[in-house]
Amino acid sequence: MLYKLFTPGTVVIELKSTEKYEAIRELIREAKVFQDLPDLDAFEQAVIKREELQSTGLGHGVAFAHGRLPDVTALKVALGISRKGIHFDSLDGKPVHLLFVFATNPTMHIDYLSCLSSLAKMVKKEGFREEILACYEETEVTNKLCDTYWEVACMGKAC
Repeated sequence: MLYKLFTPGTVVIELKSTEKYEAIRELIREAKVFQDLPDLDAFEQAVIKREELQSTGLGHGVAFAHGRLPDVTALKVALGISRKGIHFDSLDGKPVHLLFVFATNPTMHIDYLSCLSSLAKMVKKEGFREEILACYEETEVTNKLCDTYWEVACMGKAC
């Protein structure tokens, strides 16, 4: 499933913002995948409101921010890469380099959790985060995401 989500327009190769909320806004505004949402401002506010409750910076340079809105008709995800790092109030206190933002509907629990679980496995894989940071083209990143998904989430089998 995840490999279907990372298509052209889902990756921002170099986020300029180094502060959490600005980086979230930048990724939402620059990732083409979110541009067809019915209300981009409402989505942005939903992500920020959720982030204000508790940081989604999980440590090891990774954050999984999300916004849930009833008018989202399909799960969407974007990845923003920051080689400088984003001050994100992460659990380990370290900057975030890989910022994933999800758009979902409150009823899309299974798809959202499946995608989140796959990404969590992938970012734990030895060397994965460094390999993504070494990519400078969107196609390199999406290929790496799809290859790693197949390897980690599908364990080399069709899924």
